[in-house]
Amino acid sequence: MNALLEIKGLQVRMGEQTILDGVSLHVPTGGIVTVLGSNGVGKTTLMRAVSGVYRSTAGSIHFDGSDISRWPSHRIVAAGLAQAPEGRQIFSSMTVAENLRIGAVGLSPDEQAEEQEKQLARFPILRARYRQQAGTLSGGEQQMLCIARALMCRPKLLLMDEPSLGLAPKVVRAIFDLISLIRTEGHSVLLVEQNARAALRVADYAYVMDGGRIAIEGSSTELANDARVRAAYLGGHAS
Repeated sequence: MNALLEIKGLQVRMGEQTILDGVSLHVPTGGIVTVLGSNGVGKTTLMRAVSGVYRSTAGSIHFDGSDISRWPSHRIVAAGLAQAPEGRQIFSSMTVAENLRIGAVGLSPDEQAEEQEKQLARFPILRARYRQQAGTLSGGEQQMLCIARALMCRPKLLLMDEPSLGLAPKVVRAIFDLISLIRTEGHSVLLVEQNARAALRVADYAYVMDGGRIAIEGSSTELANDARVRAAYLGGHAS
């Protein structure tokens, strides 16, 4: 299967500190890939580098056949790569409707209306809250809005950074069911997640980061049965 996203030897420095040190990974077209690891190992920095928020100091990022390492974020989104960021980061003072419209990068008015209807059908609570300020939504509803906004531009690849963070178990299950569903709709997914058990259930392939590097990689089944991963992330037993 062809690689939609190919990262090779990626390095990101912040001042004197190296946050990412030679990270290489790939996401195949139609695949779900997860990146696991504890806080502070560089997972969010990786996502921000891919989406153009941070600039790499070495290595390359190829997306859909193009080197996007030096592209600005808006050009990356227009090429078909969108992110649902950590902490949701919706526009709190804007309505649900306005947040969705912001996500519709590059769509014609008719396409925007069609995609908005698709997302409102996917998340009925957002239809009910359509004219409501986004900051008044619950945490789960804000996460749904964050994902819907990212999907509004019809991305080829969706980056999801800690989508289960701070959510109730019922909402977490719904989010991971959605990740599986959107793959069937033609979206590939790169998922950063601390809930290793849930992530390994939906992903095809997984990487474990430690100290800004890839420490372990393999199929999700392999990592779910790896003693090191079980001990660190799965409570000592396979999921």
